[in-house]
Amino acid sequence: MNIAAPSTENAGPFTRACVWHKLLANKVVEVAEKIKKLGQDDPRRIVHSLKVGLALTLVSLFYYIQPLYDHIGENLIWAVMTVVLVFEFSVGATLGKGLNRMLATFSSGALGFGVHYLATLAGEKGEPIVLGFFVAIIGATVTFVRFFPTMKTRYDYGLLIFILTFTLVSVSSYREDKVLRMAHQRVTTIIMGSFIAIVTCICIRPIWIGEELQNLVANNIEKLGNFLQGFSGAYFKISEDGQPLSDKPFLQGYKSLLTSKNSEETMANLARWELWHYRFGFCHPWKQYVKVGTLTRQCAYKIDALNNYLNSEIQTFNEFGCKIQDPSTKICSESGKALRELASAVKKMNQSTSVNAHIENLKIATENLKSMLDTYHLKDAKLQDVIPPAEVALTLIDVVPCIVKIADAVHELASLAHFKTPATRVSP
Repeated sequence: MNIAAPSTENAGPFTRACVWHKLLANKVVEVAEKIKKLGQDDPRRIVHSLKVGLALTLVSLFYYIQPLYDHIGENLIWAVMTVVLVFEFSVGATLGKGLNRMLATFSSGALGFGVHYLATLAGEKGEPIVLGFFVAIIGATVTFVRFFPTMKTRYDYGLLIFILTFTLVSVSSYREDKVLRMAHQRVTTIIMGSFIAIVTCICIRPIWIGEELQNLVANNIEKLGNFLQGFSGAYFKISEDGQPLSDKPFLQGYKSLLTSKNSEETMANLARWELWHYRFGFCHPWKQYVKVGTLTRQCAYKIDALNNYLNSEIQTFNEFGCKIQDPSTKICSESGKALRELASAVKKMNQSTSVNAHIENLKIATENLKSMLDTYHLKDAKLQDVIPPAEVALTLIDVVPCIVKIADAVHELASLAHFKTPATRVSP
C-alpha cells in the first residue's frame, strides 16, 4: 500500500497561506545569505554599486535644474544612458569605454553633419540617395575595420558607437531641420555623461585594473613555487603528517593558472587606458605581463603532469627512488624559492637580488640528477619500480628551463618598467 506524500491540495485556505508564508520566508533568507556572501567575498562590489548610483544621481540633476534642461532639453537622456553603458568595475574599463564613446560620438557627429551638407547640395530628389550611399559605405567600412585584431581589442566599442551615431545623425537629418543643433546637443550630453562616470570612478575608491593584473601574475608565479616546494615532501613522504593531499590547497592552487589566459589579456588591454596611475604611469610594458603569464601557464601545464603522481599507488620507497630523492628535493626547493622571489619582485616592483643564486643552484641540482640517471644500472632493478620515479625526475628536469624563462621574462619586465633596486646595507 502506497502512502501519499503530504500535500496542501486538500488543505484549507489558512493552512495554504501558512505554508506559502513559510516558503517565502525561507526563500527571502536564502537570497539574503547569497547577497551577504557576494558582498563579503569582494566588498568592492558594494562600493562600485554605490558609485554607479551616485553617478546616476549627479547626471539626473540636469533634469531638475531648469536652466540646464532648457539649454539641452530632452537629449539629456543620452547622458543617463552613457553613464549606465560606460561605468565599469575598474578605472581602465571605464576610461576605455568613456574615451571611446566621446571620441566616436564627436567624430561620427561631425562626419554625419558633413554628409548631410553634401546631400543637401544634391537637391530634394538626390538627398536620400546620397545619404543612403554614405550610410552604406561608411557602415560597411567601419564594420570591416572592427575585424582587425588591434582595433578589436581596444576600439571595438568606439567603432560600434561610431556606426550607431553616424547612422542616427545622417538618417534623422533627412526629416530634421536643425541638424547641427541636434548633433551638438547629443555630443554634449554624451560627453557630460562620460565625464561624470570617469570622474566618479577615479575619485572614489578607484579600482585599478593594472594593479589587478600585477597581483594576478605575481600570485600565479607564487602558486607554482608553493606547489614545487610542497611536491617533494608529498611525493617522497619526507614529512608525513597524516594530512590527506586534498587538504593541502597549495598542491592544487596552480590549476587556476590553466584557464587564466583570457583574463590576463583582457586586463592588459584595459590597463593601457590607465595613464594616470601613480605607480605605472605612461608607456608601462603591459605586454610583458602577458608574456610572463604565458610562460607561467606553460610551466603549470608541465607541473600538472607531476600532480598525477601524487595520487599514484606505486611506492617510491625503493632503491632508485631513494637515489633520486636528494637531487629532486633540491630542484623543488630551489625552484620554489626562485619563483617566490620572482613573485615578490613583480608584486613590489623591486629588482630581485637572490633569484640568480637560486637559479644557479637549480642548474647544479639538475645536472646532478641527469648524471645520476645516466650512471644508474638497471640490471638488478624491476622496471615497474623504476619507470614512475624516472618519469618524475625527467619531468622535473623539463620544468627547469621553464623556470629559467620565467626568470628572464621577469628580469626583462624589471628593466622595461624600471623596477626599484633594493637599498644595500653598508657595514661600518
